[in-house]
Amino acid sequence: MKKDIILCGVGGDGIVSVAKIISDAALNIGLHVKQSEIHGMSQRGGSVFSHLRLSSEPIFADVIPEGKADIILSSEPMEALRYLPFLNADGWVITNSDPFININNYPAIENIMAELKKIKHCVAFNANDIAKTVKARSNMVLLGAAAPYLEIDFAELENAIRNIFGRKGEDVVNANIAAIKAGREVK
Repeated sequence: MKKDIILCGVGGDGIVSVAKIISDAALNIGLHVKQSEIHGMSQRGGSVFSHLRLSSEPIFADVIPEGKADIILSSEPMEALRYLPFLNADGWVITNSDPFININNYPAIENIMAELKKIKHCVAFNANDIAKTVKARSNMVLLGAAAPYLEIDFAELENAIRNIFGRKGEDVVNANIAAIKAGREVK
């Protein structure tokens, strides 16, 4: 098993938490994990991305070469578009379609979505709306939507959420699990 994942979005969207959950779940089932440095976290609303590599074999580099990512998981559509050169021909893009417009010259969302729809495998949906219905954050909804493509048992993702968020209380754990379950229903 080998999965190369680009996680991207904007600072404050919870991409770091998603990377941590996937990493913990992978480690718990005996996979090797490498993660690159995450950039942009110092500024809320700034670009954030991470390379996350999972494999049943040892991993020697933490950076994913262009054209080799199996999944781009993005909390923001323009950020998904920014990292498309990393996606392999059969890769999946899972992205929130609701933009975070933090710059004056943000492109028209219709143009961004038109480009994303050209991708062979693209799941673009309004994760923020789903998150509101389950009273959780959209990053967890996106994780749920990506779950079928991770090759990690869903129960392991739930366990990682329990381990990571358990100290925040049962309500937080249950909200996050409800969010990944809601995201898993998105096709």
